[in-house]
Amino acid sequence: MQQKKQLSLFDLSMIVVSLVIGMGVFRTPVNVAAKAQIPELFYLAWFIGGFVAFCGALTYAEIGSRFPVTGGYYKIFSAAYHPSIAFAINCIVIISSAASVAAISIIGAEYLSKIILPIDKQNETYRVTIAITTILVFYFINLLGLKASAKTQNVLTVIKIGMILTLICAVFFGGKTQTITPIFKTANSTLPTWSDYGKALGLCLIAVSFSYAGYAQTINFGGEVKEAKKVIPRSIIIGLTIIVILYLAINYVYVKVIGFEELKSAESIAAILASKIFGPAGFNALSVIIFFSVMGYVNVNLLSNPRAMFAMGEEGALPKIFSRINKKQR
Repeated sequence: MQQKKQLSLFDLSMIVVSLVIGMGVFRTPVNVAAKAQIPELFYLAWFIGGFVAFCGALTYAEIGSRFPVTGGYYKIFSAAYHPSIAFAINCIVIISSAASVAAISIIGAEYLSKIILPIDKQNETYRVTIAITTILVFYFINLLGLKASAKTQNVLTVIKIGMILTLICAVFFGGKTQTITPIFKTANSTLPTWSDYGKALGLCLIAVSFSYAGYAQTINFGGEVKEAKKVIPRSIIIGLTIIVILYLAINYVYVKVIGFEELKSAESIAAILASKIFGPAGFNALSVIIFFSVMGYVNVNLLSNPRAMFAMGEEGALPKIFSRINKKQR
């Protein structure tokens, strides 16, 4: 049965944003700052990471426009190399995505539990229960069809972008004056060489690259995109442009508001920015928004992974039941 073309340019652009932006933007900067040691390397790592991601995005934009099929991430590897290679790569992606969805759901549940649960019930059992319930809710939304899940995804992604833009506004509520000049320290306390800077930059890029990853899964939706040959490349480029701008802006704000030395060991960096804007009530406001924004990552993975499994079912790498399409909800 042929898939119905339902995804617009806006829908697919929002999918790109949610595939990439999870919780990394609220945690990774601390690790990157600690490895960079100086602000110049910190900013350079995020800029280079964004440039490399953009090059990758252009590659997938070209591939997606030439081969717009459902489950494209499987079918492209299968056609270009061998079905066994495609199967192995996609199994890794599906399993790692499942682990990420579980982890992100629990992190989101941690934020929400502090708002909706009394102190005596803020434990692991209740957080896992909230996480499982949340996944099931989005699972049933996806069963209603692509149109319902895409609309849900749009709302969640707009909330996520709005939250990051709000946190960026913390720079206008009083930046922190840097009292300590960051110094690059080597293992033997000698003057750093270009090699030392290069090694530090490499360590930073490992963490940064994970924060920019995920956009490749966009091509799984190729068979359900309106005017796919035009929309797929445009949506990937638009989505990555939004992501790179948001990442560079919020990392500048982290340094400006928190201070670079403090950023190296800070906890809940997003909460610090929220407190600058909303005051003591900032954490509560942020917790609810973060919960809904990270749920966008959960929903988009529930959208993407079944399409890779659908493609495997079509080619016989998985049982044929995986390639069935519901006549009503498609």
